[in-house]
Amino acid sequence: MQELNFNITTTIVMVSVLFLIIVIRYFVFSGAYYYTTFVLFRKRLLSRILDTNPISPGQIRSEVSYSILSAVIFAIFGIGTYWLWYKGFTAIYQDLGLYPLWYIPLSVFIVLFIQDTYYYWVHRWMHIPKVYRYFHKVHHNSVQTSVWTSFSFHPLETLLQAIIIPLIILWVPLHTYALLAILIIMTISATINHAGVEIYPKGKYGSWVGKLIIGATHHDVHHRKFLCNYGLYFTFWDRLMGTERELSSKGKKFLKR
Repeated sequence: MQELNFNITTTIVMVSVLFLIIVIRYFVFSGAYYYTTFVLFRKRLLSRILDTNPISPGQIRSEVSYSILSAVIFAIFGIGTYWLWYKGFTAIYQDLGLYPLWYIPLSVFIVLFIQDTYYYWVHRWMHIPKVYRYFHKVHHNSVQTSVWTSFSFHPLETLLQAIIIPLIILWVPLHTYALLAILIIMTISATINHAGVEIYPKGKYGSWVGKLIIGATHHDVHHRKFLCNYGLYFTFWDRLMGTERELSSKGKKFLKR
């Protein structure tokens, strides 16, 4: 097989293609999630919508614009990660025989926990007033979040988010299936947590999930109360560091009844 030449032209083409894939994924998944929860099943989920006030078109335009800008940065880092793998610098593997099959889901959890730990502390740092205005304010302009908020970040914050996965794969062995699963989870989690509709099940199972996994209600509290609920996927660090705040009465009703 001919060796791939990462010259300027090839790199720009690869970044452009990946950018289009990321943008299409953003519009398709976010749009499908919005249609499913707010149109197709709106009557069934009406009591689970956290805020029924309409979101202004200006906010949505801003979220989409910043999300597209984020897609450019994610695409650049994505191709950079591909280059690291192509040159043999990463711990990514494709031979299923190298590690036990049970290691694949374990490695997914390990990476998600590392990422969650990293983001919890970076997130707290970004809420320092002198830092906040330059890194995180753009994201918090959306007090009432939507499916389009999920990747709406200032470029500086996007850089902080994009760097962690390339760093992790330098050291943590990951099968390509595991890496794909992580990328899918990242997309789904970001959309669900910002969509503004609680999808956790009711009763004891909902209460159990809500104590461990961050969902729309938990993250909605962060956007409204600001200095709390910093976690990305799990409530572990918020609970350990005493930064978890009470869910809204509506959120408690979803998870406990």
